[in-house]
Amino acid sequence: MKTASVKEPSVITVDDIEKPTLGSGDVLVQMYACGICGSDLEKVFGQYGQPSMRLGHEPAGIVLDVGSDVTEFKKDDRIFTHHHVPCYDCHLCNHGNETMCPKYYETNLSPCGLSEEYIVPAWNVTHGGILKISDSLSFEEAAMIEPLACCVRAWTKFHHREGDSVAIFGVGPTGMMHVMLAQAKKFSKIFCFDVNDFRLDFAKKFNITQSIHSMDKDRKQKILDHTDGRGVDVAIVATSNLKALEDAISMVRKGGAVMMFGVPSKEAKLDLDMSKIYSKEITLVTSYAASDKDTQESLNLIESSKINVKQLITHTYPITDSQKAFDHARSGDDAMKIIITK
Repeated sequence: MKTASVKEPSVITVDDIEKPTLGSGDVLVQMYACGICGSDLEKVFGQYGQPSMRLGHEPAGIVLDVGSDVTEFKKDDRIFTHHHVPCYDCHLCNHGNETMCPKYYETNLSPCGLSEEYIVPAWNVTHGGILKISDSLSFEEAAMIEPLACCVRAWTKFHHREGDSVAIFGVGPTGMMHVMLAQAKKFSKIFCFDVNDFRLDFAKKFNITQSIHSMDKDRKQKILDHTDGRGVDVAIVATSNLKALEDAISMVRKGGAVMMFGVPSKEAKLDLDMSKIYSKEITLVTSYAASDKDTQESLNLIESSKINVKQLITHTYPITDSQKAFDHARSGDDAMKIIITK
């Protein structure tokens, strides 16, 4: 079977390897669709700051086989699989920090999600790491469950209310999911920032307040003009570009919240005037990944049509063209979400 991996910086190989061995509590899955996300791109083209270098953590497919101890799933089930599952029993989990749980990092798909077939380990199987999907949901849509779940989790980290305003810096696929969540939460004003004209134009189709180029010299004033001089209530940085974080701090109102959502490179640094953050009482929070509770909520949002992720999928590539797919995702040329298929 074929699997994709990082050979060296910026280079992906697709190799034929032996099929993984199925344990008594494991589930074997045939991948039908797997999305590419910002952390994948950072692993290939940047300097990823987390321990795992496995590609593909947004896979969906069909169960090929189950171990002798597995009773909840069976052959031909249509499923989404989460790559990591916490213990829900340690100090971190008990404080709502499930994605910081040591067990979370140990529970990986084998060899990875970006593989024609992969093993879901017994721990994941018994701890909510597999979700059955309806026949009406395409595998490409199911591959969007995990990135939407990451966005869902981020929104639990800051205070907000109906009628608030938000600025979203970076309107790639997850940035647009934040747009849709803001709309679902009945935000009154939504501002989108990016350097990619295609994505700025794409965002306009969602009836947002305004798309603003990130290099527009009047960008801050445009925010102030639309918010009675206050700034936005919430700023979400859905890009690895730390200049966007500076802008977010500058454009959020006094007492507002800045969500650092995009994946920065390892050892990325930024000089900040902390007196501004202090004197404005800005809440600066981060959000990393998602737990299986978040993926369940994400699935509910998608299957109930409250969030239409299908409209974000612009391109698909077969697994044999993984390098082309990653190059395209990195450039962002006329693209939103790129999905790799079997």
